[in-house]
Amino acid sequence: MSIYAIGDLHLSLDNSKPMDVFGDNWENHMEKIKNNWINTVKEDDLVIIPGDFSWKMHLKDMHDDFEFINKLPGKKLLTKGNHDYWWTTLKSMNEFIKKNEFSNIDFLLNNSYSFEQYAIVGTRGWNFKEDEELEKMQNRELHRLENSILDCVNKYPEKTVICALHYPPITKAMVDENIKSPYLELLKKYNIKYCIYGHLHGDKHQEAVENEIDGIKLKLVSSDYLNFEPFKLNLGE
Repeated sequence: MSIYAIGDLHLSLDNSKPMDVFGDNWENHMEKIKNNWINTVKEDDLVIIPGDFSWKMHLKDMHDDFEFINKLPGKKLLTKGNHDYWWTTLKSMNEFIKKNEFSNIDFLLNNSYSFEQYAIVGTRGWNFKEDEELEKMQNRELHRLENSILDCVNKYPEKTVICALHYPPITKAMVDENIKSPYLELLKKYNIKYCIYGHLHGDKHQEAVENEIDGIKLKLVSSDYLNFEPFKLNLGE
């Protein structure tokens, strides 16, 4: 059993939100995702999808999007992205997938998820900017991440923990200026060694930080960065 990750699927099954504005490689991206997924992931694997899953605005309209990934191999674990406007409460989302018999989809929202010898925690995250309102959002996301981590500590204290964020937990500018990331400080506090994230597309890929910082391995997994192929997490390296 393996763990894969691929974020920013930006599903638009009716083609109402074309993604080729981010580059020609986004043309037919859903077909690429489907084919690569089928050729890579097995039924007993886990795929983490860290945000920006669908362009839909409301949970009631999400049937086709969930059905799309439900039919693909493996278990799927979703976190929220900045474009996931359909995202509601954990109770409502779980009721929706149960009602529609989407049996291999779960969500991270102030909780944690167990898979084999691993546990996954996470939240959306937010932009790093000096703004009072953004600081409030950042603090809220850090609180949600710690809630997720504490849930994991209580339920799965012996497991290796993976953190899944949508926004990058640190920027290149912060690294260059030796500015600490509150997300990485939180992960370091709880001895979490692996963090995946998405959000960055096109030219923004160059802003990705993927080296190890304070013992934490960082990996960008936005779908176009991965050429729309799920990335296998090499947790033993």
